[in-house]
Amino acid sequence: MLILRTVAELRGQVAAWKAEGHSVGVVPTMGALHEGHLSLARAARRECGRVITTIFVNPKQFNNPDDLLKYPRTEENDAVLLATVGVDTVFAPPVDEVYPGGFVTNISVGGVSAPLEGALRPGHFDGVATVVTKLFGMTQADRGYFGQKDWQQLQVVRQLVRDLNLKVEIVGCETVRDPDGLAMSSRNQRLTSQARSKAPALYAAMLAAAREFRDGTPLQGALGRARAAVLKEGFDRVEYIELVDADRLGPITDATRPLRLLAAAWLDDVRLIDNIAV
Repeated sequence: MLILRTVAELRGQVAAWKAEGHSVGVVPTMGALHEGHLSLARAARRECGRVITTIFVNPKQFNNPDDLLKYPRTEENDAVLLATVGVDTVFAPPVDEVYPGGFVTNISVGGVSAPLEGALRPGHFDGVATVVTKLFGMTQADRGYFGQKDWQQLQVVRQLVRDLNLKVEIVGCETVRDPDGLAMSSRNQRLTSQARSKAPALYAAMLAAAREFRDGTPLQGALGRARAAVLKEGFDRVEYIELVDADRLGPITDATRPLRLLAAAWLDDVRLIDNIAV
């Protein structure tokens, strides 16, 4: 498995693959890999001739400098894990390779980026959209693989690709969970053992709210009980638990369209997000 650091090296490798007739899949990550990331790489391995996983902690998508500093960096272990699932190349560039001196371009996706995470983390999705566009350009990928755990991010990337006519197919893969229901996330590493035991309460409360809503309970009552249940289990605060149109991420105007319940809450100074179909 190759580990490449520069765009020139990567493009040379991809050009050789495409000359041989291979399709290329890319799995963009920020490292600190877990089974959720590996499931994306396995999906890419099944569907593509060659697979690239990118490891880049993107400073432009962190609106909190402390969060950027605390983000785990485990490249050596990540490479070992990726080799076990047959990834062909890891692209792990330094920051100045992605954002060289004089870089001034910003890509902003409207609509789906505005509510929820967009409202709470100004500039976050601009950073995501900018780096994802650059990674698609660098890798020349035919398919990009993203986890559904970051549901709003997935919709932002899909909108970006549609709007800019990018020649890449976006594949959204199911959220991978621990046996107790907690959605796998690199941030889970920062939970204390006590907090980790409480963390599944978020998913449990979301499932309960979804059941209530499907059974005819008024929406606000179901969501209010979900918030209360999460706080009762020891979470510090709930930023949102909201039911929205799954594709548009806006208010529900047509109950026959797919719906998504999204949540964000703080536990032990760690921000957890999750979502489920309803």
